[in-house]
Amino acid sequence: MIKVQVRFALLALLLPLLLNATHILKDDLLKIKVSKRINKMGDELFAKTGVNEYLVATNEHFPIRYNLVEYSKKYEVNMSKPYVMIIFAPNAKITQKSKEKGRVAVISSSEGLRKLYDKSSVLDATIDVIATEDKNTKEDKFNIGMVQGFSELADQIAASKNVKLTTTIPNDTRTMIGYVRILVYIGSLFVLWIFILRPLIMRIKNGKQ
Repeated sequence: MIKVQVRFALLALLLPLLLNATHILKDDLLKIKVSKRINKMGDELFAKTGVNEYLVATNEHFPIRYNLVEYSKKYEVNMSKPYVMIIFAPNAKITQKSKEKGRVAVISSSEGLRKLYDKSSVLDATIDVIATEDKNTKEDKFNIGMVQGFSELADQIAASKNVKLTTTIPNDTRTMIGYVRILVYIGSLFVLWIFILRPLIMRIKNGKQ
């Protein structure tokens, strides 16, 4: 009886670790280094926030308007709630006439969890890398896009809970946008000073004299 109780106790301790052993539910595209990095980010996010993040990287050729939400349910047995999953399907058809392919979906286990991140930003972080014309191969772009999207989602969830992650990677696009915003603000202040504040101060000063 004691042995049985000990076994159940050990199982109870190990079960959460087993369930969260990997954050990659399907891997048709990832390189080994990228897989390790994604699992590290997922482990840290779960440890600090209690939220599970999963990735499905599939080469499946989904037809037009294929329901990725329904597709995600086949992985529920391997996921622990609360969770958010990214489905990356570069071979999914978009339209009948167009030859363009590729779909990315972000699916969460609850409405409340969905409010912890901006879906558009996560999609942009993933797709912008792939759409960029450079010397990287398509395979490399897929890997960069997936790790960038996974990182962006993790950072947003962590930020919503006032937590800082150390294993995620900087979003160059987001950083660049931040710099552009600063330049716009500085430019606006400069224009405000030159055309409004400075003339007003000069008028007041000259009026007093």
